[in-house]
Amino acid sequence: MRGWLPSLLSRRGFLGAGLLATAGASVTARESLGQAGAPQGHGSHGGPYAPNPATPDHAASHGAMITVGDVDYARNGFDPTSMLTDWYTGEVSTLPGGRRLRSFEVTAEEKEIEIAPGVMFPAWTFDGRVPGPALRATEGERLRIVFKNYGSHPHSMHFHGIHGARMDGVPGAGVIQPGEEFVYEFDAKPFGCHLYHCHALPLARHMHKGMYGMFVVDPDPDRHPEFADVARSRLLGSPENGKWQELAMVMNAFDTNFDGENEFYACNTIAHCYAKRPIKIARDRPVRVYLVNVTEFDPINSFHLHGNFFNYFDQGTTLTPTLKTVDLITQCQAQRGILEFNYADQGHEPGLYMFHAHQSEFTELGWMGMFDVVETLS
Repeated sequence: MRGWLPSLLSRRGFLGAGLLATAGASVTARESLGQAGAPQGHGSHGGPYAPNPATPDHAASHGAMITVGDVDYARNGFDPTSMLTDWYTGEVSTLPGGRRLRSFEVTAEEKEIEIAPGVMFPAWTFDGRVPGPALRATEGERLRIVFKNYGSHPHSMHFHGIHGARMDGVPGAGVIQPGEEFVYEFDAKPFGCHLYHCHALPLARHMHKGMYGMFVVDPDPDRHPEFADVARSRLLGSPENGKWQELAMVMNAFDTNFDGENEFYACNTIAHCYAKRPIKIARDRPVRVYLVNVTEFDPINSFHLHGNFFNYFDQGTTLTPTLKTVDLITQCQAQRGILEFNYADQGHEPGLYMFHAHQSEFTELGWMGMFDVVETLS
């Protein structure tokens, strides 16, 4: 027992280590990864990003290096496929003087979530989901976020953006006790792909327990006349934006036995979710990925796209690319950016195109998915 138990509990020796800590199950790495038997079936859900049942078995085509079984999304209360396009735009009203006010309400609550089949994690959440809701606003608006703490620990919302000291969401400036509420109010700037997270202490614990979310500020085309067309393409609801396939993707990980190492890695929380249910992409429409890294305990995470290259806008705060024609981007924690690419210019055939972290360990432990490129979305 003494000889093999440390190896068994290592994330490198046992993908399902969290099962011992949280679900009480005992499985080997081979069984957890699905290498011992036939590939598992995949659930099918409707909507524009549902998997294509005509495509090959995804687990079989990649050596069955994939978690076995299905996560109960109804019990979780969130679905990683829906998260891709589920922007929270709040309520819009007009302030005296005609300025637009965009208001949000967000709650903190504790909730056990399933992060891989049979693996439960005691999360601290924003609005009962991990990552929290993807907030989206337009440059120059006044933002008002009413934050209510329904948890049993002090919490806050710290926004990566420009705001005053009183709105910073740190101890003494927006950290609130259980049962309290706080109103954050500031202007939406700069435009870009940002994030928010709890900044209560100990910070690492609040981060790895799940208290983070995406925060996107669209550029106002009138403020950027030299790049007005590009700005309009990012402005949610505009005709130019409607041509794009936009996806919100948050890279995260989970330390299921609380030893300071992650046992599972994912994009939008559920290990291998987009391998089992590939993201449908129309071949003739461009793709824009809003990518955020919130992985705790590892210095960097990464995104690699197979069979294609993308332009990258670091932080999303420019309307011209930071990097052109790359197929890999690395991000430290809290780094984020926008990826833009398409499958038409180079004559790509329809089919499955993989994306994943290029730390092989992360890929094997859950951070891998597929784009299902089709001629038209049905």
